[in-house]
Amino acid sequence: MSHKKDYRHAPCNEVFKCRVCGFICIPEGAGTMHRNHCPNCLSSVHVDSETGGRDSGCGGIMEAVSVWVRKGGEWAVIHRCKRCGELDSNRIAADDNPLRLMAIALKPLAEPPFPVEYMKELVSELYGEN
Repeated sequence: MSHKKDYRHAPCNEVFKCRVCGFICIPEGAGTMHRNHCPNCLSSVHVDSETGGRDSGCGGIMEAVSVWVRKGGEWAVIHRCKRCGELDSNRIAADDNPLRLMAIALKPLAEPPFPVEYMKELVSELYGEN
């Protein structure tokens, strides 16, 4: 009989090596009892169907693709599984790499879905400026 730990109600104190960047991830410094992604590259592994349940059979790499601000101002990372495409949201940890967080937050501005060269033309059309 397997006695799988249920992290929905218990802290996760496991140390793990990130499958993406090789960083050794420790629970200390996270500011939470549930470390669920690498603080260096922000990647994770698709292990949960329900938060903390460790019941997903996918096992794909969860890539940090975006950030959002939760009610109250707390940031969270949006992860997308590279294997099955599932999206998930996880609170940032206290020791998460701030440069990686900012790079993810700024990516839509740095890589807009339209040619940047047309900004002057668009502004002119919108505001009647030459």
